[in-house]
Amino acid sequence: QVQLVESGGGTVQAGGSLRLSCAASGRTSSSDAMGWFRQGPGKEREFVAAFTWTGATATAASVKGRFTISRNNAKTTAYLQMNSLKPEDTAVYYCAVKSGAYSVAYFTPGEAGYWGQGTQVTVSP
Repeated sequence: QVQLVESGGGTVQAGGSLRLSCAASGRTSSSDAMGWFRQGPGKEREFVAAFTWTGATATAASVKGRFTISRNNAKTTAYLQMNSLKPEDTAVYYCAVKSGAYSVAYFTPGEAGYWGQGTQVTVSP
């Protein structure tokens, strides 16, 4: 089992920044992919960004150039730095892990084996 705990959400004005954190514990593996998804009001959960511990990364086109995913050297925490936030970025942001990803960072919600509880991000106009 893998436990994921997100933090760092909140309310910010358009153009502002937030940094999300996801602390992982339990049976994590160097072959995992770890990433962020979001689900806006009335929308399906969508991929935002992810990485593998082997160094691969993937970022959704809608946030590329504004959001950056990173992790700590201890391989226990993932971060999502969100800059130039827009009202359409308003959503619940979830951290997720896919086991056995190896060198492929991108994964779909259906491929995630573990989820965090989510953290709300609200961007006001």
